[in-house]
Amino acid sequence: MADLNKLVDALSELTVLEAAELSKMLEEKWGVSAAAAVAAAPAAGGAGGGAAAAEEQTEFDVILTGDGGKKINVIKEVRAITSLGLTEAKALVEGAPKAVKEGVSKDEAEKIKAQLEAAGATVEVK
Repeated sequence: MADLNKLVDALSELTVLEAAELSKMLEEKWGVSAAAAVAAAPAAGGAGGGAAAAEEQTEFDVILTGDGGKKINVIKEVRAITSLGLTEAKALVEGAPKAVKEGVSKDEAEKIKAQLEAAGATVEVK
């Protein structure tokens, strides 16, 4: 097993841009989203914090459930919302239901939902 202290020290030396790139690389390799892991971390951190988070939802996931027959328009909107490349956005739309954004505020989730629905997609906010 790797020395975790050395790993923490190495990660602490990363710039913000390098950390963001690392996050994207890990998301692609493991097929997960860092937003979900970050949202789960505070709940695991303290007994009181987890209970408060369960009472009032402050972070929402925007889930694309279908392209509504307008795949090209939906892909364009997904690219604009997520800054994904064409191939990644196409894979997300074709693999629906999939999360477009995770851990966003209620206002942002509603805005994204409206954008995707205007392009012809069917969307859920959880």
